[in-house]
Amino acid sequence: MNLKCYWVAFYTMLRKEILRFMRIWPQTLLPPAITTGLYFIIFGQFIGSQLSTIHGYSYMQYIAPGLIMMTIITNAYANVSTSFFINRFQKSIEEVLVAPIPEFMILLGYTAGGIARGIAVGLVVAVIAFCFTHIHVQHPLLTLLIVMLCSVLFALAGFTNAIFAKKFDDIAIVPTFVLTPLTYLGGVFYSVAMLPPFWQKISLANPILYIVDTFRYSILGVSDINLSHALSIILSFIGALFLYNWYLLKKGVGIRS
Repeated sequence: MNLKCYWVAFYTMLRKEILRFMRIWPQTLLPPAITTGLYFIIFGQFIGSQLSTIHGYSYMQYIAPGLIMMTIITNAYANVSTSFFINRFQKSIEEVLVAPIPEFMILLGYTAGGIARGIAVGLVVAVIAFCFTHIHVQHPLLTLLIVMLCSVLFALAGFTNAIFAKKFDDIAIVPTFVLTPLTYLGGVFYSVAMLPPFWQKISLANPILYIVDTFRYSILGVSDINLSHALSIILSFIGALFLYNWYLLKKGVGIRS
């Protein structure tokens, strides 16, 4: 296949994924908007108004980047895990497998769909955040970079989940028992510097902390961790997951067995 054929295949898969989550926008775009609004009302106004500033910002300003990133994480992950598993369950993935498309292009197509949904929901939540508090983005280019990297990372993680899932319940296990706890303990609602030394060290083992804190730095200009260290960890996870998923596709794990 030449580059034009690759592009047609990639564009077709991406377009299909975007149309899928836009067609059911009351399930994909509306719930995160409502949930984030409730977070701002409860934690930002009711509770946050009683708290002191963190790194010179009000509590509502401080949690805004974390809430935006939390929705990007969950939606990039959910889009790929759900879409690919449904295609496996309905056997429609066989239509893709018989096409003259290399495995890495299939992976890129589904990953791009997760990126698109993560960014779309992130934009919706960002608009809501600006309705509740004023935020001036300190480093716009870094903001775009970390949003893209985060979407790629969790889209790939969702792909891994979808490959190994045996039933629909398996799609919900990882987000419920792994992703959600790590996200809530990843500095979304607090600064790691507020924790005792022991728990600070424990928190450093949470990969989501590096994503949330880097994104917060890109917007507010404050951080609890080393920026270059955080980016290297994120890129390492992306590289490892991409190669692992590519390997699983080539072996036909979950789709040819």
